[in-house]
Amino acid sequence: MNIDMDYIVDILKKIATTPSPSGDTRKVMDIVENEFKKFNVSTKRTNKGALIATINGNNDSNQKTISAHVDTLGAMVKEIKSSGTLSITNIGGFIGQSIEGSNCTIESSSGKYYSGTIQTIKPSVHIHSDAGTLERKIENYEVIIDEKVFSKEDVKNLGIGVGDFIFIDPKTIVTDSGFIKSRHLDDKASVAIILGAVKYIYDNNINLKYTTNFFISNYEEVGHGAASSIPPNTVEFLSVDMGAPGEGQNSTEYAVCICAKDSSGPYDLEFRKKLVNICKDKNIDYRVDVYPYYGSDASAALSAGWDIKAGLIGPGIFASHAYERTHKDSILNTTKLLIEYINHQN
Repeated sequence: MNIDMDYIVDILKKIATTPSPSGDTRKVMDIVENEFKKFNVSTKRTNKGALIATINGNNDSNQKTISAHVDTLGAMVKEIKSSGTLSITNIGGFIGQSIEGSNCTIESSSGKYYSGTIQTIKPSVHIHSDAGTLERKIENYEVIIDEKVFSKEDVKNLGIGVGDFIFIDPKTIVTDSGFIKSRHLDDKASVAIILGAVKYIYDNNINLKYTTNFFISNYEEVGHGAASSIPPNTVEFLSVDMGAPGEGQNSTEYAVCICAKDSSGPYDLEFRKKLVNICKDKNIDYRVDVYPYYGSDASAALSAGWDIKAGLIGPGIFASHAYERTHKDSILNTTKLLIEYINHQN
């Protein structure tokens, strides 16, 4: 299977370095939509801003819908302090330690950008005896703006206000040994995988048996990404998100991970068996795993009442919701399974 890994890695780097926290995803969604159009795939936007791309197949009554989410974790200005720093509120679920000391960008409502750093309110061990023991909760973090500001009025004069989005520097790196390190691999790695699969279908002029939709959601990190607007003829809904390697887990950074159960409950057993059997038949390295503190677009769709068979696969992403890492092997194995599933005849 001649999968264009250079394309997948290149588009992953491009979208990983394009800020898109939940609620502010238009720029990256434009990039993704333009990629689909390169492969002659029709697209449309939902009222909520999600993207649906469709490849028509011979069977239009029993459609497949495959999702990934382009929205990420981030932050928003909650308060401008009298000192000229910004208190923040989180977008999505991350722990404070994971963003401490990170460079960031504030996008003002007027469209101007300002750099800054996320610090605790007691960042210096030379000043604060409790710098190390301070509770790492969001209320104890602030943004130090890289401008000469000394008061709330100074900050307002820059055009920065409450509700402005804050983008966390992804620090995207691809190593010679095949590792990809970046924030927001959850779930931009899966978006790149979907685009790689679509490119493979286009390059090889494959005619699909089933009409297949690609649902790129933009509110997954806050829980309602695919709760609406799923194409009505969808029978199987496959969420391509992340596997979570770590202590006590079966997942790995080198295989495709297939989720049997997460915090929303078990995924469809027959669908899971189909995915596992494809891996066995096609010699694709895979792992089946259970994630106790996890939800997906498929979870949101089921909770919203959609009558679908739901499944979940993805590359193994280490240190999820922090500074994440995966390997090209996991990207490749996930892409292989996705292509085989799209082209599966049953």
